[in-house]
Amino acid sequence: MNTPGMARLRAMRIAKDAMDRDWSDPCLDLDAVAAHAGYSRYHFVRAFKATYGESPGQYLSRRRIERAEELLRSANLSVTEICMAVGFTSLGTFSARFKKHTGTSPSEYRSRHGRRAAAMIPGCYAMLFTGGFKERGFLPPQPPDGQERNNGEAEQKRL
Repeated sequence: MNTPGMARLRAMRIAKDAMDRDWSDPCLDLDAVAAHAGYSRYHFVRAFKATYGESPGQYLSRRRIERAEELLRSANLSVTEICMAVGFTSLGTFSARFKKHTGTSPSEYRSRHGRRAAAMIPGCYAMLFTGGFKERGFLPPQPPDGQERNNGEAEQKRL
């Protein structure tokens, strides 16, 4: 039996799954998440809050802060790098929300909890793990047709 309540719950779950999957994407916005659920942004906010007890923005912010806590404890990244890796675009907003959620600033949190990890993970590995390196669609420049690339080594060998 497919009731309207079940359909709403299914739509909210699809949207929540999208946030759980794409939490580090700073371009993830309310319109995109509402589209996953098939709702207008305003109806989506009301339905999400009724279903989960918090707004979509609060949920996404909480998930990002939880990931930041993990990185502050275990990764050798600066607070700014962690801010960007978890999807915030403003260090001030990140710090304010982090402090509201945890009661401490990100730097204080790291000094209290960061040394408990066995060893800090190098930043490049942490960025790979969290998806901090995004594909940029970069292709190296190609030489014009029929020409070979020459980095000067052939000239040096002749001398």
